[in-house]
Order: sequence, then C-alpha cells, then structure tokens
Amino acid sequence: MSAPVMINICGISRDSIIDGPGFRTVFFVQGCPHHCEGCHNPESWPFEGGTPYTPEALYEMVRDNPICRGVTLSGGEPFAQAEALVPLCRMLRDAGYEIASYTGYTFERLYEGTDAQKALLSLVDVLIDGPFILAQRSLELNFRGSRNQRVLNVTASLKAGRAVPETSGRWLGEYSVS
Repeated sequence: MSAPVMINICGISRDSIIDGPGFRTVFFVQGCPHHCEGCHNPESWPFEGGTPYTPEALYEMVRDNPICRGVTLSGGEPFAQAEALVPLCRMLRDAGYEIASYTGYTFERLYEGTDAQKALLSLVDVLIDGPFILAQRSLELNFRGSRNQRVLNVTASLKAGRAVPETSGRWLGEYSVS
C-alpha cells in the first residue's frame, strides 16, 4: 500500500482578491528553487517545513467556500510540487473552478519540462510566468509583480505550442496610479 499523496503548503488564503479576479482560494506551496530578490514570500523558499495536506483536504476547503470561483497556486514554486498538485487540479477542474498558477519558470521551460510539470500545466487555465525581477517591479500591473512576467492563456498556448497572452480584461485590467 502506497503512502497518500501530500502537498506541502506554506499558507492558505481563502478569500483573496489580489491573486486573480474574483474571490479565490490561494494555496502557497512550500519550496522554491528561484529565490527571487524582493520576493514577497521568502518563508516559502525552504523545501522543509510547511504543512502537509492531501489533495482531497485542499479540495474540500475550496468546495466549502460558497463565494470561491477560482483557485490560484502560488508559492514557493507550484511546479516544484507538480506531481502532488495534479490530483487536486483534476478535482478542481472537474468541479468547474478556474485554476491559475504563478511560476518562476517560463511557459517555454514548463512546456518542455517533466511529465508531471506538463500534466499540471495542462490543468491550469491562466499562468503568470517568469521570475519576479525587483528592477522591473510595478504596482500598476494587475496580478503580477514585475513587467517581465506574462499572463498567459494556457489552453491557447498548449494548442499553439507557444506562449499566448491572456486577453480577458478581467485578468489584464491594468490601471494607472495617479
């Protein structure tokens, strides 16, 4: 008998409005190989620590929140735990939730990544890719921290075999700060 799949979580936000449009549940995974200067969540860097959850337990948290319409994977680096996140994302997708993920990798890197990374990528609707670069930080961008990061439509990107920008105004609504 094999051990249950566990996802190591650094933190959970159940009613976020800053990690994607609408009310979302955000799972901050534990562990990140990127260590971006200026990272908003450096406590998530070590692969040790965090709290282990089964995919089913995390799914129940989402399902029990009647205002939640989407889930965002953040970090840490979600694609460092791709194999464990696939069962959760399958349940979420089957239930009709929009799935977004932040990653310090690029779409191109994940498109050529491990089988588990490609499986997780195929279950994500919107990908915010690229490392956070402090010198390109901007407070004028919705749902991303630096200008190098892209908001991508994953379904269209996988179909085209290249990164395709998300065009939905709900994801891109950039604004100016006066």
